[in-house]
Amino acid sequence: MNPCRIAVGSTRRPKLLAVEEALALCSDSLAPQGRVEIQGYEVASGVSHTPTSRAELMQGARQRAEALQCLLQQTGTLADYFVGLEGGLDVVSENAARHVFLESWAYVSDATHGHFGCSGSIELPEVLADEVLTRGTELGVAIDTFAGAVGIRDGQGAWGVLTGNRIIRQESFRLALLTAFAPFYNSRMYRQAAAAGS
Repeated sequence: MNPCRIAVGSTRRPKLLAVEEALALCSDSLAPQGRVEIQGYEVASGVSHTPTSRAELMQGARQRAEALQCLLQQTGTLADYFVGLEGGLDVVSENAARHVFLESWAYVSDATHGHFGCSGSIELPEVLADEVLTRGTELGVAIDTFAGAVGIRDGQGAWGVLTGNRIIRQESFRLALLTAFAPFYNSRMYRQAAAAGS
């Protein structure tokens, strides 16, 4: 039996580990034969280095998956699912105050249909939000300075710094992936919902 091939639009370790963890929970429905292969590829998101809106986060995740699909088609490489992951900020105004949230987004496509998924959100301290939004510093650079460390985004990420490692970057993407894959691994429920609505 051929394995279920998952192509991921990133080679970053936290993102690939998040895909592995998410697939461990739903591969029985996606790949009943039990074999899953995950391969990361470097593709551009087409959005800014630190997206600053929900729309830009969604666009970046979708464009990574679409760029990956085009790349693999050109090389004749097969994949069953194309995964785009994007992390960044969502800026919200509430009660005349600015709130800046860190979010992780996923987009999963089977080359015919695509679906989004999102992690939870965590509010950034104002000083960190200002560094990114006002000074234009990339979040990965700003969080290193903020936490006094190097290479945080390739480990616990800003999520880990802000939650005291109770939720790390990998976990935020795992949640986004599980929600984006849901229409595929729980397709019966989504078909029932579609039928009931028509």
